[in-house]
Amino acid sequence: MKFVDLSAQQGRIRSDIDRRINAVLEHGQYIMGPEIAELEKALADYLGVKHAISCSSGTDALMMALMALGIGPGDAVITTPFTFIATAEAVSLVGATPVFADIDPRTFNIDPAKIKGGIEYAKKSGLIPKGIITVDLFGLPAEYESIEAIAKEESLFLIEDACQGFGGEYRGKKLCGFGDFAATSFFPAKPLGCYGDGGALFTNDDKLAHIAKSLRIHGTGDSQYDNVRVGINGRMDSIQAAILLSKLDIFKDEVEARHRVAAKYTEGLKGVVETPFLPDGMRSGWAQYSVLSDKRDKIRGQLQKEGIPTAVYYPKPLHLQGAYATLGLSKGDFPVSENAASRIFSLPMHPYLGDKEIESVVKAIHRAVKSEG
Repeated sequence: MKFVDLSAQQGRIRSDIDRRINAVLEHGQYIMGPEIAELEKALADYLGVKHAISCSSGTDALMMALMALGIGPGDAVITTPFTFIATAEAVSLVGATPVFADIDPRTFNIDPAKIKGGIEYAKKSGLIPKGIITVDLFGLPAEYESIEAIAKEESLFLIEDACQGFGGEYRGKKLCGFGDFAATSFFPAKPLGCYGDGGALFTNDDKLAHIAKSLRIHGTGDSQYDNVRVGINGRMDSIQAAILLSKLDIFKDEVEARHRVAAKYTEGLKGVVETPFLPDGMRSGWAQYSVLSDKRDKIRGQLQKEGIPTAVYYPKPLHLQGAYATLGLSKGDFPVSENAASRIFSLPMHPYLGDKEIESVVKAIHRAVKSEG
């Protein structure tokens, strides 16, 4: 069994992928070719946002957003410690300081009630709170109504880290549409992934979009060698855009298939492990199906014996990572994140997971939990 089955997906759209890649080979515009503009329009239309700006990775998308907003040394950005390091790393790369706020124990997303504590901590540390980066962890939306209210009250920018969120919805609005900027990743294992690295930035602000497009290509102005600001090399390859266009055509079907898989898991595992919590009005994109159990190691060992892959996202919260030792944080500072990290694991999740495969995963977990020793 595969944790993510990209080969099944490729078999479904192989002829269209080949056609699109061949078109790139024919015109030879391997960087910023016509596929880029086509993809950006398709993404913006799908999400209902004004501007979609493709780029080289989700990390670069986050960094470009921070650069466009003028974030730098002395600034603090409030975010979650329970996420992939890229969320906080982007803050560090622009010279600012990530300040963590603990998560909600049911959603694993940043707890709105903890954000103001992070703001006060930043001020006491001599930093200027400038913004919040939410994370739509595992595809589930953050609590945007509450967080947007805090951002407005405190005059902070809001960036939506939707690197796992593409395909999710919050109260009828698609993820990647919140905040001053939203960033996503097209890493191959994502719900919408290319065959390499790729990402995108989304905004409804014309001025911010203009700056982000400049930042993406070395801070260019009116021409290639007119540089009006310091930027990065953040362009997407045309071939990756071509692949994403093929995948976007079937994305709605695949999202529904992910919901089917998640529903069957939840039904079969109720009362055996702690299954994902879905608040009212939220629709996950199911980038991962993650559960909690005090018997995690035992269950994972049993699944491994039966050829069923699992993964742990994430075994160590960011405040305990060596990269952030200079922040002076320690075990016990964010207990909810630490508890989740000690008990969480993810099951195979992709649109092509069959009922028999789901049943085999469920039965293996039942056996592991009920067995002695």
